[in-house]
Amino acid sequence: MRYYVLAGEASGDLHASNLIKEISLLDPQAQFRGFGGDLMEKAGMTVLKHYRDMAFMGLVPVIMNIRTIKKNFRFCEQDLLAFNPDVLILIDYPGFNLRMAKFAKEHGIRTFYYISPKIWAWKQERVHKVKAYVDEMFTILPFEADFYRKFDYPVNYVGNPLLDAILEKKTAPDFQRFWTENKLPEKPILAVLPGSRKGEISVLLPTMLKAAAQFPEYQCVIAGAPNMGIEFYQPFMKESQVPVIWNKTYEILIHSSVAIVSSGTATLETAILNVPQVVVYQMNPRWLFIFLKKFFLKTKWVSLVNIILGREAVSELIQSDFTLKNVVSELEKILNDPENEKRMLADYRDMMIKLGEPGASGRAAALMVEKLKSINL
Repeated sequence: MRYYVLAGEASGDLHASNLIKEISLLDPQAQFRGFGGDLMEKAGMTVLKHYRDMAFMGLVPVIMNIRTIKKNFRFCEQDLLAFNPDVLILIDYPGFNLRMAKFAKEHGIRTFYYISPKIWAWKQERVHKVKAYVDEMFTILPFEADFYRKFDYPVNYVGNPLLDAILEKKTAPDFQRFWTENKLPEKPILAVLPGSRKGEISVLLPTMLKAAAQFPEYQCVIAGAPNMGIEFYQPFMKESQVPVIWNKTYEILIHSSVAIVSSGTATLETAILNVPQVVVYQMNPRWLFIFLKKFFLKTKWVSLVNIILGREAVSELIQSDFTLKNVVSELEKILNDPENEKRMLADYRDMMIKLGEPGASGRAAALMVEKLKSINL
């Protein structure tokens, strides 16, 4: 069968690549084509557009690149029709993918959505587009089935693919090897995960680094975004030369005592790897977050750890709460209070129970292939 897959971010590239591998095992004659990244290409897909050429986040970047965005839509629409796939598989990235879902529906192309847009958090009105244009939704968070049930839209909960991606690489820490390979001093690590987009990194990283500097007994290590070079990070370091390590985020976390993490999927990854964390985020201009929170944001918390558990397991320093003083204070609570760290790790164990068993990619692939075969009989 022919599969057209669309992913617009690094995380989508990762999860789509694992899905492609699993589908290929079940459908050896499968052909894959679409938009994505290096991992999807390595898994066997013909990548027509790389996600780094589609990463326009925020109002101003979107307006400035509107012609490119429209061009990407037109190209995708034309190529989708020419390829005439058995199914269009969408991976998160709702701004682009929901429009493509509508186009596919109008042209009689079946659409599967793997990894739901976070419409339970904001822009809930998008649920009506999902119902209208998406034939099957495959969700990865335990509470999403209940959310969609309120709108009379049944979904397929397959578990979280992060468990597969992380547990596959999770090993016992070998500090000596890690220090040597990355030319680091033999000191405990305080990991800094400032995000993957230029806007959020430029806002968050300076304060994160200042906070880390208050703990000289720890060495600060930055998890570098795959599409950012060292020249982007250097202006934020000033006189301190903090190491930036690329493509080893999970290794960095495995070897870390604590982490400062930008709100997003990284908070869940950090929890799965059992690393105590402080979650931070600040949006510029600040009025935009106030506007979004008042009219669109529907969740009490922003980090996936807290949302999954339904309680505050990790501290969230968002917008005006994101200050140097507050970050340092929360780090001190983790590093200087064993009971607080013990409580956080116990919450992580509860979260893992809710996430379920590994194997999400395989379960999603099996369901997709089974559904497609039943249609084609």
